[in-house]
Amino acid sequence: MKRVFLYVAVVVVMIMTSCNPQKVTTTAFYSVRSEFMNAEGDGSVTVRAYGEGRYRGDALEQAHKNAVRDILLYGVEVPGNPHLSRPLITEVNAEEKYADFLYQFLADGGSYKYFTSREDRRRETNEKYWTGKQMKMSTTVRVLRPQLQQYLKENNIIK
Repeated sequence: MKRVFLYVAVVVVMIMTSCNPQKVTTTAFYSVRSEFMNAEGDGSVTVRAYGEGRYRGDALEQAHKNAVRDILLYGVEVPGNPHLSRPLITEVNAEEKYADFLYQFLADGGSYKYFTSREDRRRETNEKYWTGKQMKMSTTVRVLRPQLQQYLKENNIIK
């Protein structure tokens, strides 16, 4: 009798778990540019940035790099302020022209860290998605745009 009860219980548990719909998202499989969140009076811009990496730390670091890259090369749409919406490097094919500088600047442990801040981030607002062995993460990053612009002028990237 105990065997029959155990067998029935195992079958019921298997049926219950197999009927449970799996939550499937495709969010982790496409790339997203940084999204505007806030602009400060000092010229810094707060964005929602996305990054991928094998671990949480790698994904966060990549998100910071992507935020700086978007401000440098692509611009982030700031409603009501076209000046802050423009990229800092406005030349044609800037990514190819300044590739050596960008590789060094955006390298692991590179100078980009001095121009990002996590001041505006709230606790528990990071979102995580898994793509098999990779983690995709979104976080809030403040990019210190005026300091970044001054750094580019010092390195003769912009005039």
